[in-house]
Amino acid sequence: MVGLLLGLAWASDCLTLDGERTVFTAECRDGVWQGSRCHGELAAGERLRYRALKAHREVVFWRVGAAEPSAKFEACSVEDGRNWNCPPSTESARSFTQEMRRGVPVPTPGVHNLAYHAVSKWRWWLLQLGLPAGSRAND
Repeated sequence: MVGLLLGLAWASDCLTLDGERTVFTAECRDGVWQGSRCHGELAAGERLRYRALKAHREVVFWRVGAAEPSAKFEACSVEDGRNWNCPPSTESARSFTQEMRRGVPVPTPGVHNLAYHAVSKWRWWLLQLGLPAGSRAND
């Protein structure tokens, strides 16, 4: 029973490393996005991981599995890994957001961040395995 509960917590992304949050995305292959609906084949996209460092008032982020180096926001207001806010910087264009609220990326008005379509962790894994997982993103 404990194993099942831990598995469900991991799949729902309730259970993460302290101070970290990963944004799982989907791509629309052989089609186009219309809002949050993919008119094509939904596929696993990239993952961007954020690590909030409260003591340093920084948020470090990187693309999981990519060769490019990590980037960093500074002068951030950090409550924890799921709740933080950073001012726009030269690194903004490499990120999905400059604010995380309850573990959800918040769009930054007037700032050009990367475009993305988020999906839940368990749906991302289904897509990664090539299994069908619907045609809509969570956004």
